[in-house]
Amino acid sequence: QVQLVESGGDLVQAGGTLRLSCAVSGIAFSRHYMAWYRQAPGKQRELVASASTKEVRNYVDSVKGRFIISRDNAKNTVYLQMNSLKPEDTAAYYCNARLEMSSFLIGREYWGQGTQVTVSS
Repeated sequence: QVQLVESGGDLVQAGGTLRLSCAVSGIAFSRHYMAWYRQAPGKQRELVASASTKEVRNYVDSVKGRFIISRDNAKNTVYLQMNSLKPEDTAAYYCNARLEMSSFLIGREYWGQGTQVTVSS
């Protein structure tokens, strides 16, 4: 059974920091592309950050320089370090996994249940 379990969401003041974690089980973590998405009320889900199996990292422009994605293959966990948080970062954050082969993403996607991040002004 595949499980992605997020944690670390909280209510924080603007300018604060949070670290989200996503513990993964049931798949070969090191062979999966990992990503964080977020969805604010009334908005579409958007890709925030991703880390390939070769540690290539990408970020949406709005979080560049503030967020850092990292992965620990020994712990089957992906993290999202969130610094200098802004009210517009308020959203439910979701962990995503997809099998990566030769730089292509194949097969089904796996999702966690989400963790809420609320940034007050």
